[in-house]
Amino acid sequence: QVQLVESGGGLVQPGGSLRLSCAASGSIFRINAMGWYRQAPGKQRELVATITTGGSTNYADSVKGRFTISRDNAKNTVYLQMNSLKPEDTAVYYCHADISSMTTGWRAYWGQGTQVTVSS
Repeated sequence: QVQLVESGGGLVQPGGSLRLSCAASGSIFRINAMGWYRQAPGKQRELVATITTGGSTNYADSVKGRFTISRDNAKNTVYLQMNSLKPEDTAVYYCHADISSMTTGWRAYWGQGTQVTVSS
């Protein structure tokens, strides 16, 4: 069974920083793209950033220049470094990965979500 476990959320003041981590575990054969999405209260889930196995990245316009996505393929882990945080970044952040497991083939997996609150 494959699962994604996130950590690193919390409460931070405007202008502050947080680093999110997401580790994939289980019967993993291969991981393709990994990424972060977020969902604010009353809004739809939106893409924040994605990264391919080779390190190519894609960011939402709202976070460009402030957030950095990275991954450690040896640890099956993706990170999101968030700097210059704004109140509008407040949301539940979800990790996503396309994973081929030993038993189910390719499918999309989601983490349980971690709350990020930016407030003074």
